Amino acid sequence: MKTRFTLMFAAGSALLALSACNTEPETIVAGGPRDDMAEELANAAPVELPPSVKESKTYRCKDNSLVFVDFLSDDKSANIRLEKNGTPTQVKAPEAGQPMVAEGYSLSGSGASVTLELPGKGSQACKA
Repeated sequence: MKTRFTLMFAAGSALLALSACNTEPETIVAGGPRDDMAEELANAAPVELPPSVKESKTYRCKDNSLVFVDFLSDDKSANIRLEKNGTPTQVKAPEAGQPMVAEGYSLSGSGASVTLELPGKGSQACKA
């Protein structure tokens, strides 16, 4: 008797669970909801990513100071740091191959030797 009651209770629970299901058909719309910014994005100017670090070098200058230079991938800019973990100063050139400058800073050359001018100091040669 007890088994019969348990079986009836399980069947009733299953029917109750199935009756809670939604039996109405679902409508799926191709393309999804309308994008409010689609026109703005289509007319937006292309995004230019900032240049990445191409090469990092440590230079010893003529006055025996160290300078840390990160040359960037656009070949027109570099980051100069006077301390290993110091704040970088970005220098830029109008065209590749020309000296990269910022207020008081000037950097020309790349590779094993560069010419560097720092604020308050004259121009000096530096070697990697």
